[in-house]
Amino acid sequence: MNKINLYVFSQIVKSCTLVFFIFVSIAWLMQLSRLFQIMNNLQIKFIDIFGLSIWLIPNLTNVTLPFIIIFGLVLAFVKLDKDREIIAIYSLGLTLNAIKKPLYLIVLLTSILYFFLSFFLSPFTYDIYKKNEFKIRNSVEFDNLNISNFIELDKNLIIDFDKRNNSFYDILINFNEGNKEENLIFAEKGSINKIEDNLVFTLINGFKLMINNTEIEKLKFDKYKIEFPNITKEEYIKYDKNTLNLFELINDNNKTNNKILFHRQFDIYLILSLFIFFYYNVIRNNDYSLRNILTFISLAIFSLTIDNFLENYSVEIRLLIILNIINLLFAHIIIKIIRIVKINF
Repeated sequence: MNKINLYVFSQIVKSCTLVFFIFVSIAWLMQLSRLFQIMNNLQIKFIDIFGLSIWLIPNLTNVTLPFIIIFGLVLAFVKLDKDREIIAIYSLGLTLNAIKKPLYLIVLLTSILYFFLSFFLSPFTYDIYKKNEFKIRNSVEFDNLNISNFIELDKNLIIDFDKRNNSFYDILINFNEGNKEENLIFAEKGSINKIEDNLVFTLINGFKLMINNTEIEKLKFDKYKIEFPNITKEEYIKYDKNTLNLFELINDNNKTNNKILFHRQFDIYLILSLFIFFYYNVIRNNDYSLRNILTFISLAIFSLTIDNFLENYSVEIRLLIILNIINLLFAHIIIKIIRIVKINF
């Protein structure tokens, strides 16, 4: 590449880098705030929450990369147009090749980056995040809790309480015995302790409701002690689709993994389509007007939204492919219609 090509390439990289730091920083701060909100009441140390959030950054980068490309391209070429640098390029007798070559390189690097992020780095770091989150949540002691909001200890046991001055008040326990009987226990105050392998509740002044089909039995008590097996899981189970890398998706060949594999591959084509869309409808037409830029951004975001909806919607893989292709072509068709209408009027 000559100096003009390198200059255009550097301007696109600078703009995408700026947008990257803005978007990823905002997304990371939102996730960090969410983690603080959830885990601060569990009295988890700041450094543990902060360290946990760091592992989310590759996943956040993977999610926001299409938006980084959209706004990075817009920012770079609007600046080049505003500074009359595009006119200067044409005035030197250069053609669109001066712009296409750096775009080709950006497309190649972006595709490699997204493939690496989507299939390797993001699943690896997100798996570490889920493991660390699992360890933190399962190492929480009840004595360290500030408040409780219906903690689901497992699928059969939910508790709620009000903690004041290191004492538990208004304790509510909901648990199931077998498939039919549901139990609800309320106590004015009590204590919660872990003794060996059991979670022990010592309750004072309350009642117990036993619900079995249409029958309800109520038992009042002055003091009541109940034990549950320790619900702390000893082994992390890998279940989140975002933790699956390329080899795991290929080796475990099922419908769900095939859909995940297809979507990650299609996302690469969607990013390539954004470059093509921007080139043919903005750069090639040399139309950097506010209306044209907003049209590009709106249709690109609409396509990404539909893609995200289809990714989380349960449909057959063949229908999914057809719908994604339609989504890919939709923006181009709308632009053509707008241009035809614009020419006629």
